[in-house]
Amino acid sequence: MMFTKTTGLALIAMIALAGSAAAEDVTPALSSFEQMSALAGDWKREGEDGKKFHIEFELTANNSVLVERWISRGKTHSLTLYHRDKADVVATHYCPQGNQPRMKMSTPDGAAKITFDFWDATNLVKPTDNHQHSLSFDLSEPDRVKRAEVYLSGAGEQPSEMVLVRVR
Repeated sequence: MMFTKTTGLALIAMIALAGSAAAEDVTPALSSFEQMSALAGDWKREGEDGKKFHIEFELTANNSVLVERWISRGKTHSLTLYHRDKADVVATHYCPQGNQPRMKMSTPDGAAKITFDFWDATNLVKPTDNHQHSLSFDLSEPDRVKRAEVYLSGAGEQPSEMVLVRVR
């Protein structure tokens, strides 16, 4: 194939379009997922030694999925997976009760508090069965994170919050 002025201009146009498409890919979802990716590592509850309970965050699948693993007395207790889904960030919580609530991020771009709200669930027989209904992270301090969640059951909402500190 002969390289001409026309093919050169076409190549330059394709490169320019590819660059602008890549710039458009930096969405609020990507920005928030990148913020959450900084959680990768080991965490414990503030004021505890982390031997009975700690949380591990790990990036996997070419850094496209953040895995949150709760370890209680040396065994995995539950998992939550975070990943992008086009313009959203989705969290799927794999609960010890055997259901899997899915939540979508409802956080504005650049916010230090990232919130996920209930979207749907698999293996949830009734909407009043016990399940995680919302989840949030306050990421304003890099090595001290406030993690809050609300479980929903027939008894109503059950909020809880913990402060996590990074294990060095």
